[in-house]
Amino acid sequence: MNFFKSGIKTVLGAPEAGQQPSASETVECLVNRVSNSTLLEDRRDACRALKAMSRKYRVEVGAMGMDTLKQVLELDRADNETINYALDTLNNIMSPAQFDEEEENPMVPLNIGEQFTEVFLKDHHNVQLVLDLLDEYDFRVRLSAIQLLTSMLTNRPKDIQEVILVKPMGVSKMMDLLGDNREVIRNQTLLSLIKLTIGNANIQKIVAFENAFDRLFEIVSSEGYSDGGIIVEDCLLLMFNLLKNNSSNINFFKEGSYIQKMLPMFNTSEDAEEGWSPQKVSNVHCMLLIVRTLVSPTNSAQIISSCQKIMKNVGLLDALCNILMASGVPADILTETINTVGEVVRGNTVNQDFIGNVVAPSNPPRPAIVVLLMSMVNEKQPIYLRCAILYCFQCYLYHNELSQAGLVQTLLPSTSDVSILTSGQLLCGGLFSSDVLSNWFSAVALMHALIDNQAQKEQLLRVLLATNIGSSPVSLLHQCTLLLQQTTKPQSKVALLMLLSHWMSECPAAVSAFLRVPGGVGYLVNQTCSNEHDDNECLLQGLSAFLLGICIHFNDDSVENYTGECLRQLLLKRIGIETFTAKLGEVCKHELYNKAAKHPQMRAKAATDILIDYEFCRLFKSLENAVSARLEARPEPEPEPERAGGLAQYKSLIRQQDARLHELLQQLDRLDAQNRQLQSALNDSIAANSLLKDENTLLKAQVSTSSLPTPVPVPGPDPRVAEYEARVEQLNREVARLNDVVKTAQDGQKAAVEELEKLKKDQDDLLELLADQDLKLNEYKMRLVSLGQPVDEENPPEPEQNLT
Repeated sequence: MNFFKSGIKTVLGAPEAGQQPSASETVECLVNRVSNSTLLEDRRDACRALKAMSRKYRVEVGAMGMDTLKQVLELDRADNETINYALDTLNNIMSPAQFDEEEENPMVPLNIGEQFTEVFLKDHHNVQLVLDLLDEYDFRVRLSAIQLLTSMLTNRPKDIQEVILVKPMGVSKMMDLLGDNREVIRNQTLLSLIKLTIGNANIQKIVAFENAFDRLFEIVSSEGYSDGGIIVEDCLLLMFNLLKNNSSNINFFKEGSYIQKMLPMFNTSEDAEEGWSPQKVSNVHCMLLIVRTLVSPTNSAQIISSCQKIMKNVGLLDALCNILMASGVPADILTETINTVGEVVRGNTVNQDFIGNVVAPSNPPRPAIVVLLMSMVNEKQPIYLRCAILYCFQCYLYHNELSQAGLVQTLLPSTSDVSILTSGQLLCGGLFSSDVLSNWFSAVALMHALIDNQAQKEQLLRVLLATNIGSSPVSLLHQCTLLLQQTTKPQSKVALLMLLSHWMSECPAAVSAFLRVPGGVGYLVNQTCSNEHDDNECLLQGLSAFLLGICIHFNDDSVENYTGECLRQLLLKRIGIETFTAKLGEVCKHELYNKAAKHPQMRAKAATDILIDYEFCRLFKSLENAVSARLEARPEPEPEPERAGGLAQYKSLIRQQDARLHELLQQLDRLDAQNRQLQSALNDSIAANSLLKDENTLLKAQVSTSSLPTPVPVPGPDPRVAEYEARVEQLNREVARLNDVVKTAQDGQKAAVEELEKLKKDQDDLLELLADQDLKLNEYKMRLVSLGQPVDEENPPEPEQNLT
């Protein structure tokens, strides 16, 4: 501290006895010294003192010294030490963090760094000054410049992105620093690029095409892949920014064979005994996010399919399954791996078959799908893990009729060993479990086996359950309907209503089976008529109304007392169209419905967030209008006798008009054929005429070139030749006449132009004479005025200064 005080005294000079300068006065004096001093050493010392004061007196230094510091960056480029002090001072001024020295000063706003950054960015040339300093090889200057850019990106990311994007070579200069062999600069550059590439697709493309992926994988490899430090995590975060929601970069990444380079990141076979360090967990988690970015359901189907195929071919899916089945894997990594495997296989039949054949290393060995479902229906497992397993299972069934059929087949009676645990048994057990979440997960999983699969909806009707010993078995749909009426848990009710809605949509057989269950229709009507105003109760009322509408819309009238029209009349009398439509509208207004409709994966932080499934939202949107329209439709009345007679007259008129139209079409065909004949005859005549002209020309040439002294008998004159010659002579006379007319017109035009030019010249001469006369007249009038003679004019001219 004494050294600092002595330095200040050296720069400012010793104060008068008994007077201590304030911080503002000191900063003002230092800024004047930097701005006005002619000696480089003085300016350097003043910059050093400003840097020292900028941490405690940030407001004073920023308010009075920012313009001067920008001037130093522009004029003192030759002195690296002075530039370094100026950059460090600006970095302290615009730092997003609060310094320890400022904690005692409550007058400093928390966003003071952001305010100074906004002032600095008003002139875009200031950013160019900092970018130009990145070319300096000096360690301190380059590091301070990149740190200043990082601070500005933290405070005003959008503004600085727009400025750097339009600056020539702005992004390229930052990318060049990734190749700096000084790790401190390279690492700071990584932090800047991470902030620079967030949410800006244009900058992401520029960075990607500056060989960013090659450089990042080189750094990751040199740092030891997943066993590396935080630098690996920074590289992966930058890679994630470049790929997220950027189809161009994803295609570049895929076509550049970079997917293969990710494989060593998932080599974790040596970590079973040693355990996972926190940094390794972060590194692998970031790499899993990158994989999911490539195959995200929000990407185009072509990108997803090609990336899934490459991941299967290079062994990446196999490596993910190894992590999935390994022991000692941290819970969050296991959860993210399950989500990643799900999206890698989603909609890809080959990958879905691969995951279906994976066997877990358990005793006895079981399919990996069965082991995952065992965890999903286990109420002791954490919620986020159970949600991840459900999402993976949904992806396994997505657009795969064989997987859907395989699941339903495990529920049907078979001759196989009943001691073998199957996925269908697990889902049935969870469906009728006492655990609410197990009910929900099992119902939704079973629902996904029926999506867009009419055959499995009918097959599932064959599933029979033995409820009690000695009692006859009942169908699965019957038991689900009874459970819907008996349970008091809202989540279980919602799950069963979603399952039944998917099951009965587009399946009249399932609708008929539901209508035969005692009390099923009455429960839906009573639930729809309920007046509870709780959010979840309103949702249940809307779902009940939706299921009741499905019963009407897909009714084949096979159940005598519950035909489509009977149910419609019942609904109109008991509920009413307005109430029914209002109940349906309550579903879309629910918060969790809107949340679930955004993405296929359910992201639940608590058990209360688990209520609606994404695929049900799609079904509801597709059928809501159809169900309402079916309810509002009225049967067509039988035509009255009077209207029937009028209808017969209209039909007779239509038949007459149709016959007349047919007759006109035939006439048009005849005229068209006649037209083609005439056109053909005309073409033949033109060809014959042309041939005769050629023969006539040839005969004339032969006659004119004949040198025989004796006359040769010639055939008589052809009258057509005489006619052609007369016509040619007439045309020649007409051409000659027109040539004479044109020549006469041209001569007249030439004469008119000459006359016009003569008149213009005479007019110019007259104007010149008139101007001379006006000048002389004004001169005479001025002389008369100067002599005191009266002039007969309302506004006599004013005397000119140059008259004598």
